[in-house]
Amino acid sequence: MMAEKVRASHLLIKHQGSRRPASWKDPDGRRIKSTTKEQAIAQLKTMREEILSGRAQFEDLASRYSDCSSAKRGGDLGSFGRGQMQKPFEEATFALQVGEISDIVDTDSGVHIILRTS
Repeated sequence: MMAEKVRASHLLIKHQGSRRPASWKDPDGRRIKSTTKEQAIAQLKTMREEILSGRAQFEDLASRYSDCSSAKRGGDLGSFGRGQMQKPFEEATFALQVGEISDIVDTDSGVHIILRTS
């Protein structure tokens, strides 16, 4: 049976190509506009390794580094159903098992790693 809703947390790194190159951490977008997509992906890959190896907690890294306002909740986006998120994000999240972390997911917002929490 297909899950109707999932709950997930994510860590978003914005870059020059993001549709809104500003965030709570970088309101005028100075850092974001000087970050290439490749650099953003490299940062995320490093963080993903730290989480998978147990050196860091997803929530801690999301709180510190995510360019999404969900950082204030450790990256938690709450529950959502299909059609509520950008397609690549939705597909990646629904494909994960609970407790599993996605590979790099690329959307108009930037690049993400996603942790499915329920």
